[in-house]
Amino acid sequence: MKAIINAELVMRDHLIPEAVLFIEDGKIAGFGEMRTTPIPEGCEIIDAQGAYVGPGFVDIHCHSGDEVRFQLEPLRAARYHLTAGTTSVLPTLGYGSTTPQYLEYIPRIREAMQDPDGKNIAGIYMEGPYINPKFGSNSHLNPWNKPIDPADYMPVIEEGKDIVRVWALGPEREGILDFVKAAKAAIPELKFTVGHSEASPQQIEALIPYGLCIGTHHTNATGDLPKYPECRGVCVDECVNYNNAIYAEVISDSMGIHVDPYMQRLIRKIKGDDKIILISDHTNHPTIVPPGLEHVTDLNFTYMASGGIDISGSKLTLNVACRNWMKHTGASIVDAFRAASYTPAKVVGLTDRGEIREGLRADLVITDIKMNIKTVILNGEVVREN
Repeated sequence: MKAIINAELVMRDHLIPEAVLFIEDGKIAGFGEMRTTPIPEGCEIIDAQGAYVGPGFVDIHCHSGDEVRFQLEPLRAARYHLTAGTTSVLPTLGYGSTTPQYLEYIPRIREAMQDPDGKNIAGIYMEGPYINPKFGSNSHLNPWNKPIDPADYMPVIEEGKDIVRVWALGPEREGILDFVKAAKAAIPELKFTVGHSEASPQQIEALIPYGLCIGTHHTNATGDLPKYPECRGVCVDECVNYNNAIYAEVISDSMGIHVDPYMQRLIRKIKGDDKIILISDHTNHPTIVPPGLEHVTDLNFTYMASGGIDISGSKLTLNVACRNWMKHTGASIVDAFRAASYTPAKVVGLTDRGEIREGLRADLVITDIKMNIKTVILNGEVVREN
């Protein structure tokens, strides 16, 4: 048995100061305040030295790590995020791939999940292909600007039915309901997201009964449907804000480029801390510094040059996203952990992790208040220690 002592435990909705947490057989075996919780003899002691101990981060939307794409070098990308405290990650396959490429990438990720170095890979997030090709970086290169065809999508559904947990789509695409029904029949627990879309609220809400419950990188790559030139319309972002059934993914970079800090505060006020999912949307695209930001040293977002400059994902890890979320919105460390651990785990069906609770997987991070990672524990084993 292991005992983490002198810990500030970050629970789902409160803190336990000066605490101890026990780990046995890879699971959380108990916890409590040190003054009232005896430590059995023979425990392996991990001294948190007053730092925070929270659940490992769960990044459900992540394309790359360590400058490589998950579909090409999944183990290298997974290790990169694990060292930053992401104990569960869903490699994300984007809309730029063809059917044959998907059929190559999915088995490669499945194989990596069986490797000891890939134990933090928890499934796949499909960001497309059936999004609105008007939206997203390099959207002009999207190969899926064609009718939805079962001959294209059924092989992908069949190949991924054991590990795909989330599928992003544009509800306005003609024929999307046939695709949704086919995917749901093959993967009953599948969750859908609205992303890269200009769907109306009615088009989005029509898919909620089929499992649409997430807004992909909320307020990024979404359109507007104004009724009159002088008036703001309602579209994807308004629908995500309005519906309690839909959770909002947020990319919280240091400068508030993806989502303006004021908008982040507004999203938090509307959705509440229980409906926010922090994501990295990490990509391996090079950072192209926009004019006026040349002096900034912590640019954790990326741009792609494609005739102009397109924003394209981030260089975030979730510990840094948590730090930014607290800075931009005033959220507490408890709120940040909930948005980066408990809520994403719950929404995508990873119910054996995501919070400190007896019997759950001992996926834990030890961190300071600024989310600088000191120790990472995966399945009860220390995998990083400063």
